[in-house]
Amino acid sequence: MAKAPPKRRKHLLLDEDPVLRGKPQKARDPDQPRLSFDPMPDRIEPCLALLAKTLPSVGDWAFEIKWDGYRLAVHIEPSRVRILTRGGYDWTDRFPGIEAAAMSLGPTTMILDGEAVVLDEAGRSNFGMLQAALGGRGGKRVAGEALFYAFDLLYFDGNDLRGMRQRERRMILEDTIEEGAPIIRVSEEIEGEGAAILAQACKFGFEGIIAKDRRAPYRSGRKGDWLKLKCNRSDGFVVVGYEPSTKVRGAISRLLLAARRGDELVYVGGVGTGFTDRMSRDLRKQLAAIPPKVPPIALTRNNVVFCEPAFVAEITYTEITSDGKLRHPSFKGMRELADNVDVFEIKK
Repeated sequence: MAKAPPKRRKHLLLDEDPVLRGKPQKARDPDQPRLSFDPMPDRIEPCLALLAKTLPSVGDWAFEIKWDGYRLAVHIEPSRVRILTRGGYDWTDRFPGIEAAAMSLGPTTMILDGEAVVLDEAGRSNFGMLQAALGGRGGKRVAGEALFYAFDLLYFDGNDLRGMRQRERRMILEDTIEEGAPIIRVSEEIEGEGAAILAQACKFGFEGIIAKDRRAPYRSGRKGDWLKLKCNRSDGFVVVGYEPSTKVRGAISRLLLAARRGDELVYVGGVGTGFTDRMSRDLRKQLAAIPPKVPPIALTRNNVVFCEPAFVAEITYTEITSDGKLRHPSFKGMRELADNVDVFEIKK
């Protein structure tokens, strides 16, 4: 039987004993690898997808579903989680489910770029359902049922990843988010040829797809590194007024819409479909509360009530006619102009 090792004797310093001193540290070897630390950005302007009519013919591109929700950046910090909108507003309290799921990913620091959505029974993102969950303007309700599809990782464990290629950031993102997670999920890349992927997305009722250059770093703004290809035409138009309903008390019959042309707003017609009686009453209440100091557009018509151009309506339509009006428009939902949302722009 092996003997137990002898116990190490503990020596206590006595007053007459010499003071113990450590050895001086050697100079650092300049060839020794060292870890860099990047301060965590307080906010990052998002990379925006450029609308494209055709798929890229050359290059290395990844394809994802285009989600129809609110673009968010989830900041997981050492002592808190912050959920910021595209315009930089803190909406942490409006997405408690996403906040709780993000806290469980800590204590590692990270910034996730993605989209908050509510899915319909077929698994498609539905902006109207998300807006209803949030309760509209003013933040009176929270979207506890919202999911977050992360499609990029901008900062991770003390390192700013924006200079890395998209394919490299994607690998770290997929290793970070557990597969099958219920609330915070990775927006999946779809393998295959772009045209076939777009056709399938349209067949299943999705809004479209996003193509991303796998070689590109993360660059804020609309630089062409990301492209969006839509199944149907869908754009944002500024709400400049409404026509009161003559059939439903306290409701609207049509929203009046405008596009941008330089610094001015240009009337492009109205939309009277896509909202229920209850939604039309809510819209009238919202818009009646913000009367303009001066009419935002020049329009001579009876039964028109102008409002401050503070909201952007998401509209689907088939085309813009030769006289500059929307053809077959339908209302999808309302966003706040202050949150830097896209507004359709007419070229001069």
